[in-house]
Amino acid sequence: MVNSLQLTASIIEKDVLRYTPAGVPVAGCILQHHAEVTEAGIARQVELTIPAMAAGEISGQLERCAMGEVKRFTGFLAKKSRNAKTLVFHITEITDIQDMEKD
Repeated sequence: MVNSLQLTASIIEKDVLRYTPAGVPVAGCILQHHAEVTEAGIARQVELTIPAMAAGEISGQLERCAMGEVKRFTGFLAKKSRNAKTLVFHITEITDIQDMEKD
């Protein structure tokens, strides 16, 4: 089974950096995505916001991201907490759009 998500988005809101009881840094944010996709042969405008977080080393990179700057975020989806119904995007990698264009 695969749980993988890549999203080109910008940060529109940041939470204060916090630490777990084990001392792991956790950065939270809200990502905003805009795109045009084709579904069933029809162009469709897609706009969404999604809560996201980064734990450990990647949290520092998320903290350094400028608000509004578009990046590619890679990670996975998980429930916000054990009994929650809402999902959170757990970021494991952040890539500059300029780096993507070089590939």
